Amino acid sequence: MSVKKEHFTYLDNNATTQVDPAVVAEMLPFLTEFYGNPSSAYKFGSQVMKAVEKSRERVAGLLGCEPQEVIFTSCGTESNNAAITSALSMDPDRQHIITTSVEHSAIMKHGETLAKRGVEVTWLGVNDRGLVDLHALEKAIRPDTAMVSVMWANNETGVLSPIHEIAEICRKKGTLFHTDAVQAVGKIPMKLSEDKINFLSVSGHKLHCPKGVGVIYVNRRTKFVPYLMGGGQEHGKRAGTENVASIVALGKACELAGEFMEHEGLEVRALRDEFEDGVLTRIPDTQVNGDPVRRLPNTTSIAFEGMDSEAVLMLLDKHGICCSAGSACTTGSVHASHVLKAMGFSTERARSSLRFSFSRFNTKLDVEHALDVLPKVVSKLREMAAA
Repeated sequence: MSVKKEHFTYLDNNATTQVDPAVVAEMLPFLTEFYGNPSSAYKFGSQVMKAVEKSRERVAGLLGCEPQEVIFTSCGTESNNAAITSALSMDPDRQHIITTSVEHSAIMKHGETLAKRGVEVTWLGVNDRGLVDLHALEKAIRPDTAMVSVMWANNETGVLSPIHEIAEICRKKGTLFHTDAVQAVGKIPMKLSEDKINFLSVSGHKLHCPKGVGVIYVNRRTKFVPYLMGGGQEHGKRAGTENVASIVALGKACELAGEFMEHEGLEVRALRDEFEDGVLTRIPDTQVNGDPVRRLPNTTSIAFEGMDSEAVLMLLDKHGICCSAGSACTTGSVHASHVLKAMGFSTERARSSLRFSFSRFNTKLDVEHALDVLPKVVSKLREMAAA
């Protein structure tokens, strides 16, 4: 089936990203020529395994950890589930987990399901900047706490949690710590060898890699109970024949992310700031949601007072502009953003907010197009509402 490609101004890079052409070039031979099973003993298979291990080293290079601490999975959701399930499998007397009220649905839904099965879940609130209270977190940890899970960067607001401080608190309290770093990896520097993080989740399609591949980082000193049982793949830590082409792609994507890290922090941030400043200047009654400083360089969440975000999205879509009203994993939901409501904002403000997220493939032309169209769309909708 052929799909006609139209021109879009794509400002929804927290939902997914354009696959880098260099990543496509790297993975293609493993879809056509090097198709052997990496677990096979003969050379045709072993050469494929070498490519898998090279990718493991590339991922480790970006994360600042050892290659043996990198386990390939299918996605961030699997990695999140695997970390929590492993922690709860360690000790039947430690069936309490702590997380926050602004997590991705991969954590939220899992926590809700576990609670129905008898696991006690403590949901920590956040302030109006989207940050958790460290004192409240430390106080919530009990002798029967199996794990604390706090996302590194929020997918809707881009707000960065104080991960290093949280990891140290968990270490002192003797409980495991997991962070969903799906939005953070490739956007901010990491050196896990210097942190007290036990588990960390990665998703390839958030850093210019195809969908369907991820990573769970497991600190080499942390015991891990496999989530998937079967063959001995991933050194016995994740069963299932390796998705070699996508693993190779992720390795290349991580290598490129490291090379573009400074660009992400300077050029992408500059595009985000130019767009954000333009919106706040040109459109009355607009506000940025979340901490304006402690956040990802590519993300802005903006509230447009009196607007229905879905109506704005529909009109922007007609002009070829892609953004979102929240997480792509909850698109179609009739509920206001749980993240913004957890930050203390009204349902009206939550429903009037849009997320714009940039990448290295965006240009000043994208910003100019969006700033030309968005004020007109908001003005038109406000006039219609007032009529």
